[in-house]
Amino acid sequence: MNAQTTTIRRVLVANRGEIAVRIFATCRRLGIATVAVHSTADADAPFVRAADAAVLIGGPEPSASYLRGDAVIEAARAAGADAVHPGYGFLSESADFAAAVLDAGLIWIGPAPETIEAMGSKVRAREAMEEAGVPVLPGARLDDAVVDDELRRQAAAIGYPLLVKASAGGGGRGMRRVEDPDGLSSAVASARHEAGAAFGDPTVFLERLVLRPRHVEVQILGDAHGTVSVLPERDCTIQRRHQKLVEESPAPNLDATVRAAMADAARSAAEAISYVGAGTVEFVLDPKGGAYFLEVNTRLQVEHPVTEAVCALDLVELQLRIAEGEALPPEAIDPSPVGHAIEARLVAEDPAADWMPQTGPVHRFAFPDDVRVDSGVESGSMVSPYYDSLLAKVVVHAPTREAAARRLADALRRADLAGPMTARDLLVRVLEHPRFHAVDHDTQFVQDAIGELARPLLAADERPRAAAAAALAIQAARRDAVPAGRLIPSGWRNVPALPQRCSFGGASDPVDVAYRLDRTGALAMLQVDGVDLGVELEAATAELVEFRVAGVRRRYAVRTAGDRVWVSTPRGQLELRVHSRFPDAADAAPEGSSTAPLPGTVLRVLVEVGDRVEAGQAVVVVEAMKMEHEITTATSGTVGALPVAVGDRVAEGAVLIVVDD
Repeated sequence: MNAQTTTIRRVLVANRGEIAVRIFATCRRLGIATVAVHSTADADAPFVRAADAAVLIGGPEPSASYLRGDAVIEAARAAGADAVHPGYGFLSESADFAAAVLDAGLIWIGPAPETIEAMGSKVRAREAMEEAGVPVLPGARLDDAVVDDELRRQAAAIGYPLLVKASAGGGGRGMRRVEDPDGLSSAVASARHEAGAAFGDPTVFLERLVLRPRHVEVQILGDAHGTVSVLPERDCTIQRRHQKLVEESPAPNLDATVRAAMADAARSAAEAISYVGAGTVEFVLDPKGGAYFLEVNTRLQVEHPVTEAVCALDLVELQLRIAEGEALPPEAIDPSPVGHAIEARLVAEDPAADWMPQTGPVHRFAFPDDVRVDSGVESGSMVSPYYDSLLAKVVVHAPTREAAARRLADALRRADLAGPMTARDLLVRVLEHPRFHAVDHDTQFVQDAIGELARPLLAADERPRAAAAAALAIQAARRDAVPAGRLIPSGWRNVPALPQRCSFGGASDPVDVAYRLDRTGALAMLQVDGVDLGVELEAATAELVEFRVAGVRRRYAVRTAGDRVWVSTPRGQLELRVHSRFPDAADAAPEGSSTAPLPGTVLRVLVEVGDRVEAGQAVVVVEAMKMEHEITTATSGTVGALPVAVGDRVAEGAVLIVVDD
């Protein structure tokens, strides 16, 4: 990239989901036309409709669409785009793709391919940072696959525990913790194998493991005129499996000396590699306050909105202006933060089930109007098994950290969500946790407190009332579906003494609701599991039920889709599944079977028909939503059937194995 100025007229976003929507919004505000590329699975996605034009580039698998640089460039030519924005993920940190975009005569909205290549290798990045005087953790480069005496001496000098880390990629793949010398060889071999499979590069290195660290990063901007700007840092310590959940800016309870040292190190890093564009320098902070370089992300970060909020800047606009050859404007040069911003990533996953990703239709997706929501889904969208399960980023900016955390937790509580399970309840519990407010947390906090954090928000004494509300809403919907039913009092029966019943199960424990309405529609009896609720019914429609509880009026919003029901209150949500009075035996899985928890592809089959297996033993590995999931047996016995093979696509609920007693 040089300092010559040009004008971008039409941007193709080589990405999908919320980041594509986000980039399109800025382009639209600036009067720049937009082009989306999409897979067959995303043909009806919101980001496709948000663009001025859209081009189909392949099938649902990322390797057949979003990772096909040639197809993206051809789409840009076909749609008349003159610039390509990569977003994050997919091809955003591919030096080869960036070079191909430039070779095609298009403008690349990002740093130079040489910069991406240099920083894409964590080994080369460490070496470059050391030369620039940026503090790095003690480590050792592994130039071959042999764990010899010299490497063992280097590992001993680094100190245990240590990490074996992949040089390429991220997200925790190709990373192994080593507690002592005995585990070094196997950890190196395992990390090499995973890194090679995930990133096409088996290179790994050793690095000291910082116990109980914080994760803090610094946003940088560089223009083609040689100016480097350092923006306020972001704290990304709240994580699970090396994936960020909550991010905030500025970093709380950070010593001013440490803050200044990190800013200086980030500036030195950017200047050392002549950085042009938006990027992030990531650091790990040890409990004593030492800050050490982790990596440079040569792209826009998922969590960029918190920086935008405290700086009153649009980072996507700045990316575009830098790509056009403009100098950074004064307001974007080393700005100071105003107030505090916190972002929560709402992901379709079940924290209580080892973070199992969730898929399926989104029936309802709405948030309060006073918060920023960057989302790639809406009511009616489908969460696909092919891609990351991030649904939205919810962002709040307030004068203080306490105010921001309180408002964000409240917005998450009040969100009207019906569809795949999310980590919403866990996010609220994190934001309200005393350790979060005291800044007494580290990257292990979520893992250590998962039993507490993964509990449902809705209190146990509220669940019977929520189930009762679901039953009354279903009854109201059935009445409304029959034209004559609107003329008959709700719950009218020829034999009024007999109650109506509705049984639920699913995500919650089984629950049975019995109710009776008199001939005027008034509530005559309401019991849950045989216990009278002692409430007064104020109103009941298909979507809203109001009870008076001990003199207090409480509202329960109800959403239904097929046999699934979601009851939402400001105090939490309850998901139920209606039990059929006449279940179809054909729908039941064979006894002793293990089924696919979500749609995916069979990666490995670990047993054969006739093998003896024990309860809890891993038998099949399924890949879905960029993660591998081990399927285990529920019972001990002999493998009687294996109806799947490696490479098979399986639907949610598909039988993978049958174990005979």
